[in-house]
Amino acid sequence: MKISLKGVRGSIPTTGAETSIYGGNTSCTVVTEDNWLLVVDAGSGLQKVSTDQFSVKRVDILLTHLHFDHIQGLGFFPALFDASTEVHIWGPASATQSLHSRLSRYLSPPLFPVLIRDLPCAIVMHDIENTDFEIGPFKIKSQYVIHPGPTVGFRIENHRSTFVYIPDHEPALGLKGLPKDKKWMSGFDLAIGADLLLHDAQYTEEEYHQKVGWGHSSMEDAVRFGEMAGVQRLLLAHHDPTHKDSMLEEHFKVLQHKFPGLSMKYEFAKEGLEIEL
Repeated sequence: MKISLKGVRGSIPTTGAETSIYGGNTSCTVVTEDNWLLVVDAGSGLQKVSTDQFSVKRVDILLTHLHFDHIQGLGFFPALFDASTEVHIWGPASATQSLHSRLSRYLSPPLFPVLIRDLPCAIVMHDIENTDFEIGPFKIKSQYVIHPGPTVGFRIENHRSTFVYIPDHEPALGLKGLPKDKKWMSGFDLAIGADLLLHDAQYTEEEYHQKVGWGHSSMEDAVRFGEMAGVQRLLLAHHDPTHKDSMLEEHFKVLQHKFPGLSMKYEFAKEGLEIEL
């Protein structure tokens, strides 16, 4: 499968020279194999996805949750306005409202001028929980993770590789940080043994102490989580909008000093990065 990062910023798009290296668009990743296209999260990075380049008539959009930085690109996605395209949207179930009802609150006035019911594409909504499902060549597992509001991570597998996507996650929420017993660790069953894990790393360790419970990880905890899960490669993502490129590069040196000799490769996710698995 091919992984293409279209947006790796957290909370709000942040553009300018100081974020040009790692990118300013919010969460969106494209996963492709053969003639199948998965769009994982629909942040502002979705504007960089064109179905024309893939020649597909079905698109599957997997939403981890419905915070605005993960859905703000939906209304600008050309596939939704193509009558010949079938669009499937998969998102975490809520105890009170359907996925369709909750997305309608964004895709309607006054927030957006076009109603879901007026979109010309054939649109299908899927409410998911701790769910296993298949899309074309992909076997997918969704699982609830720790983050405010219904939020899932995704484990995406094909016949030879595994990509895990958990961009908003706070596994260290508790009295003593990351649990030592892995069976109690949020997201562990998703991430275990993955070839590639993209994981929340919004804060430095110092910043995290002031923001416990906000739903995000420190960079250090993300590295610890990936190592404990035995992943081969880790992408640290959901960069805080206040973190300039220079800050990320400086803190990468801090991480290398704190975590020498790991078996896992790790790096900061960069908008535009493409990886073949």
